[in-house]
Amino acid sequence: MSQLTAITQYMHQALATDVTGHSVDHVTRVLALANKILVNEPTADPFIVQATALLHDVYDDKLFDTPKAVAEAKLALHTFLIDIAVSPTIVAQIFQIIDNMSWSKTLDGDAEALDINGQIVQDADRLEAVGAIAIARTITYGAVKHRVLYDPKIAPQTQQSKADYRQANSTTINHFYEKLLLIKAHLNTDTARQIAQSRHQFMLDFLAQFEAEWVLDK
Repeated sequence: MSQLTAITQYMHQALATDVTGHSVDHVTRVLALANKILVNEPTADPFIVQATALLHDVYDDKLFDTPKAVAEAKLALHTFLIDIAVSPTIVAQIFQIIDNMSWSKTLDGDAEALDINGQIVQDADRLEAVGAIAIARTITYGAVKHRVLYDPKIAPQTQQSKADYRQANSTTINHFYEKLLLIKAHLNTDTARQIAQSRHQFMLDFLAQFEAEWVLDK
């Protein structure tokens, strides 16, 4: 069994029961997007990109109830990668990307710089937060977290810290203004920026239609 096959199986097991929009199908799309970007980035390491794309949500703190559970998931992943003979150097690179690629990590200004491998995975993951599927994932996540769908009296947050970004009293629709509509300006690669164009416009169209219908219904 190849290392990537084993990693894929590990990811399937880890995320099999996810209901937040960070499930196996999300990761599969991130991998596909990463592969599409890889075609135009010849200096990148395909194994590091593909392995990290597959594993980037395995110990995401949004998916666990306690910091202890996150730490345990991270340790289990480290042990697994060593057991399937991924070199310690590459393991360290995979973890460096996962630990520094998230949107929330960059809000406090303490994320480490990513090399081209990390930039590709970050772009692929961020593209999953732009477009039609992003709309569905956002509504799904909001429902799971019991967020209000929309309240025009609650303004989107600006100048957010990670704590502000994660606050519970924002709304699902506000999330578009707090993150999703900002992503297009924070992509690393030309390929990702090209993919984002039509997806970004689709979200703008959706929001305009949503708000028009909301007013009509009042």
